[in-house]
Amino acid sequence: MNLELRHLRVVCAIAETGSVTKAASTLGLAQPALTAQLQRIERALGGPLFERDRRGARPTALGELVLDRARVLLPAMKGLQDEAARLAGAGDPLSRYRFGGVNSPILGRLVHRLAAERPEVQITTYASWSVDELAQLVAGGRLDFALSGVCGDATPSAESGLSWREVAVDPVFVLLPQTHPMAGRDEVRLVDLRREQWVAAPGDGCFGDCFAAACARAGFTPRKLYEADVRGCLDLVDAGEAVALCQATFRPVAGLVTRRLAGTPLRWRLLLGWHPDAPAARVAEPVLETAVAAYTDALANHPDYLAWLLAHPDFGAQPTTAGGVRTA
Repeated sequence: MNLELRHLRVVCAIAETGSVTKAASTLGLAQPALTAQLQRIERALGGPLFERDRRGARPTALGELVLDRARVLLPAMKGLQDEAARLAGAGDPLSRYRFGGVNSPILGRLVHRLAAERPEVQITTYASWSVDELAQLVAGGRLDFALSGVCGDATPSAESGLSWREVAVDPVFVLLPQTHPMAGRDEVRLVDLRREQWVAAPGDGCFGDCFAAACARAGFTPRKLYEADVRGCLDLVDAGEAVALCQATFRPVAGLVTRRLAGTPLRWRLLLGWHPDAPAARVAEPVLETAVAAYTDALANHPDYLAWLLAHPDFGAQPTTAGGVRTA
């Protein structure tokens, strides 16, 4: 059997998880199939790569040698594939825009504007709960742009090498049922929600360090947190079982309302990312300007929030400069 990169990934997965069973789950394989594959790899290399017992799997001396080489080869091959994908289109005009989004409030309007401005360009979209996944797809040349958001002053991982620019900065709102005692207020203090249960969609968002820190500053620890898809989140809020954080430009369905959190304890920064060495970099600035325009379009459905923005110029669409909007 000839050793292939996929075999090195198997060895690394077993070493990283410390167990063939856990590695099989990580790789999406049945344990017997992974065990048989490991045995074939060991035969090809001339000896056992792991010592296995009830405590797990630990690399042998031969295993450590293979792991040392694999940890150099796998990232190098990934880098080669990514650079080749970018170089393959470097000399061609961008004839398609491939966008990935994480709960983006402007994707529809951005696509609409670009389709009107560049009718000859093919536009595709891809949805993901994870900004890291989108960044990897952009770095690998499989997407051109990523639309994502981060809480507070956080920044996406620099590992993928993407350039990130701010499109807009918004205060985080709370989503309540219309029958909630605080639904009639213009804004709600976070501390007044200390007895509520919360619900959030999976993936990147404020329900992590930012939310916990904001609650701690307000003097309480949040109660139970449900996790559901967007439809499930809306149902739980509508049923009065939970409340949720939401973006300022979120349009609630009938029976639900959005309210500002007093003092803006949480901020959401909408970002556009691209790889600086990819063909998309040549059109990034006009796409960025279109994204800002799409955000401005979205404000038309939120006159109360638009009025609030006029009194709080640090929020809303971020001004462009000669080099684009502010770096994330």
